[in-house]
Amino acid sequence: MEFRLLGTVSVETLTGPLPLGPAKRRSLLAALLLSANTPVSLGRLTECLWDDEPPSQARGVIQGHVSRLRALLAGADAEAYGVELATLGDAYVLRAPETLLDSQRFEELLMLAREQRGPADAVLMFKEALSLWQGPALSGAFAGPPLRVAAHSLEESRLATVEQLSRAYGALGEHHRAAALLTAETAAHPLRESLAAELMLALFRAGRQSEALDRFHRTRRLLADELGIDPGHELADAYAQILRGAPGPPGTAPPKPSGASPAAGPPDAGGPSRVAGGGTDAAAPTPPRPPFPAAPPSPAGEPHPVDLLPRAPRGFHGRAAELAALSRSAAGEAPVCLVTGPAGVGKTALALQWAHRNPALFPDGRLFADLRGFSAAGEPALIDVLREFLLALGVSPRRVPESVPAAAALFRSLTARRRLLVVLDNARDSATVRTLLPGGADCVTLVTSRHRLEGLIASDAARPVPLDTLETDDGTALLAGVLGEERVLAEPVAARRLSELCGGLPLALRVTAARLAGRPRWTLAALAGELADERGRLAYLDVDDTGVAAALRLTVQHLPPGAVHQLARLGHHPGGHYDPYAAAALAGTDPVTARAALEQLAAAHLVTETAPGRWVLHDLVRLYARSLDPASAREALIGVLDHCIATALAAADTAEPGGEPCFVLPEDFRRPSAVQDFADRAEAMRWLATEREDLALTALAAREAGLDDRAWRIILLQWPQMVWRVRDSWSPLLELALESARAEKDAYAESRVLTLLGWVLTEEGRTAEAAALLERSPVLAREAGDPLGEATALVNLAVVQAELGELPTALENCARAVELTRGEGDRHTEMLALQHLARMHLTANRPQEALDCARTALGLGPEHEEAARRSLLLAVCGEARLALGDEEDGVRLLDRAAQEAERAGYDEGAVRALEALLRVSARTEFRRRHDEALRRLAEES
Repeated sequence: MEFRLLGTVSVETLTGPLPLGPAKRRSLLAALLLSANTPVSLGRLTECLWDDEPPSQARGVIQGHVSRLRALLAGADAEAYGVELATLGDAYVLRAPETLLDSQRFEELLMLAREQRGPADAVLMFKEALSLWQGPALSGAFAGPPLRVAAHSLEESRLATVEQLSRAYGALGEHHRAAALLTAETAAHPLRESLAAELMLALFRAGRQSEALDRFHRTRRLLADELGIDPGHELADAYAQILRGAPGPPGTAPPKPSGASPAAGPPDAGGPSRVAGGGTDAAAPTPPRPPFPAAPPSPAGEPHPVDLLPRAPRGFHGRAAELAALSRSAAGEAPVCLVTGPAGVGKTALALQWAHRNPALFPDGRLFADLRGFSAAGEPALIDVLREFLLALGVSPRRVPESVPAAAALFRSLTARRRLLVVLDNARDSATVRTLLPGGADCVTLVTSRHRLEGLIASDAARPVPLDTLETDDGTALLAGVLGEERVLAEPVAARRLSELCGGLPLALRVTAARLAGRPRWTLAALAGELADERGRLAYLDVDDTGVAAALRLTVQHLPPGAVHQLARLGHHPGGHYDPYAAAALAGTDPVTARAALEQLAAAHLVTETAPGRWVLHDLVRLYARSLDPASAREALIGVLDHCIATALAAADTAEPGGEPCFVLPEDFRRPSAVQDFADRAEAMRWLATEREDLALTALAAREAGLDDRAWRIILLQWPQMVWRVRDSWSPLLELALESARAEKDAYAESRVLTLLGWVLTEEGRTAEAAALLERSPVLAREAGDPLGEATALVNLAVVQAELGELPTALENCARAVELTRGEGDRHTEMLALQHLARMHLTANRPQEALDCARTALGLGPEHEEAARRSLLLAVCGEARLALGDEEDGVRLLDRAAQEAERAGYDEGAVRALEALLRVSARTEFRRRHDEALRRLAEES
């Protein structure tokens, strides 16, 4: 059991995080943990849970949260860990060993780091301490004033640790590491002068003097613009040191210029004075600097390239001719090198080995993408590959184009003057590769494929490097690299026999060697004899190579039964990735059992952990796994489909808690043994985004298996992500959902899918298509007895009709939607309908009706999460008051609408309200805010 405050407030257990529920319960837990083993009064807890006047039933609410939290801890066997939530009169105390609390471990690691005499040991301690942070402290909790103070204190401690780590890096001479670390933090905390000063000195010592000076001037301007103050002594002194070319050794404060006062700045820093009341960093204690020895600065101009390459393959042997051929091929202008060969022959290993051997050829970096051209999981979207490349090259996430042509053009432009290596692994066709080619004449593209890609040879003069199976000697050397030369030399004939029986395929050889390495008493001859029994299956085919299957069979037959069962079920997953929840659903077990099985499979090199808690199967291993238990295919598929439904439903409920549920569960739904808990909206949305590709593949598999009742549900439950990224090509997936709904003859499902698909088409500018679909949706909802679905469909239809100039009909449909929502008592959907009805009344020059509708919607009490909708409603009120001749009230309401939108980060709403203001007012403030909001929108696009 582990308690986490450094990130989302959570309780981690062997079966995953406890489902803590609402934010206030997390606040209660955070307050108790911050005073672990010390009683916390009811009054103090009340301050933590409410910002303003607490409700009259505050005591009862707290008691209810304590009761639920106590039950959750008891269910997780907290007593066995020495954890107890006790009541002491009017106070509560959470007793727990300090080792279970991440914030306590953080402080302990800091203390150990400061005690280290050498910077290398200190670096390890500081990095270990910072690795405990999973995001902003106390995330997911409602932060009352005491919790805000605590979160700020924890963040200050983290930033101080970052600064100390950078000094330790500097003491080791690793100034580029220090600069990289500090660059990220200064971007998040641009007004923290101590960070900026440390970054300036790190950049200077790394030989990047111009960047260091530019950082000073940017910070100076930001301090003046945002706070109206000049740089403090720490920042000004660092600037002066750099100008003199002597920044002082890392780990000590920069010496002050001779004769300068503590507040003195450089000549162009705006003078020595600071605005009264502005505050300085001198008020905060400076963390002690470790007494590390100085290290010389790195040579000027040392490159700091991007590198996305996976690690170099271990135990690589042979391939001297192919490596030389790659070097020759890469010597031309803008070369495209093409490594081809059958599955399992080691194309990726060759490409990575060559790439890692030649880093000096690519001073601007190395990019890598697995195109999964022959994977059952399907290929990644080209835009996703380009997005990863652009982000690696320093493009802001907001500036990455949404379309493939635009992203590819930007990629070519950014690489035009660079010396870069681009590795495109496992490509299926020439067209995919062409889109991802860099633009620079000094760039090299290295492609691997099972196909010859003759089109790429014709169009881009790609230089093929064909790869065949390993020679027997090289295969034997590969075995020796894993098993040790002594063991192979002891049985040279058996080693050569093993190499021959594995067909010279590196994958088969590595799996066989892994089996032998884990069993030192086995003889090579005995294993060769077992492989020989499968001699009829040793000839490999293009895809399902039986040499690999023979080796895998020998690996699998020595696994525990639970791991074999898990592997067999993994083969039936239609997607590409697994976490313990998905693996458990496939195997009909629980996440703890599934994780243990996955660890056993990973040890046998049958699955690969690509990220913590996320595994993949090699495509050949997947084919073999599928053959282990073909009769279980449908059962496993239904298990993973229901897992996807349950998890997506939890994510949708967390991401949009006010939204109406999309549907009831299928009659034969099998609830998984455990469902992932999402702490907050951000975590839920991340899951939906990360799993988008696998969810699509799973829905497609459901459709193909005739499980249409699952297919449309899996797709429709992604609606929060669709709303958030509406222009992200959702139409094909929703059309698949529509096919499934119609195949089920389910009017409810068809109506819901049509409503969402129609809205997506509207946002894509396909208004006529949207209108044709949405005309049918309300009718189907009425047939299904779904009044809320009918209301939502009518609103979406009305929006399209208004765009097509059919305003009277649009008004009627919106008014009908309002009636339906009131009949059902659903305020969330009623607000939506009233918001659109108010805007349509305004368009129809009915300002009083618009004002009445907007006021009614505002009176329904929107949640804090609906700040954007509140801004839109206030803007309608303001425009209506202007139309009714009350300019003063109209300006006040529009200004309020703009302010709420600005506070919520809703720049589109701010622009709309400020544009309405500028039509009746020439105030400079409105123009400035309007231009700033427009600028932010442009940066995001």
